[in-house]
Amino acid sequence: MKNFVVKTIANAAALAVAIWLLQDITLTGESTGRKALTLVLVALLFGLVNFVVKPVVKLLTLPLFILTLGLITLVINALMLLLTSWLADKLDLSFHVEGFWTAILGGLIISIVSWGMNVLLPDDKD
Repeated sequence: MKNFVVKTIANAAALAVAIWLLQDITLTGESTGRKALTLVLVALLFGLVNFVVKPVVKLLTLPLFILTLGLITLVINALMLLLTSWLADKLDLSFHVEGFWTAILGGLIISIVSWGMNVLLPDDKD
């Protein structure tokens, strides 16, 4: 349970940094509290997409991983971010990613910030 909370906080922080740095990734809301709630819900959704969909996509694209020496990971991360944006729209959450190249850059930012947050925050292994 503690690990789940840590990963959700890391995802929320990473998404917040991407939203802050890229104008084509947007999170809207009437108030700061509403934006914070939406950010946490999007972080949960992003975590769920990464937990359920990403391993299947990685397995199906294994030859591309080998061929590109892992660089296809950038594309897969972008697709997971776009899928999260689409699901957020369907769930009436105010989160949107505009375009594939924005998703590529956003996925890169989220990966770097998530890695840093997971290094700094404790998990069950400590």
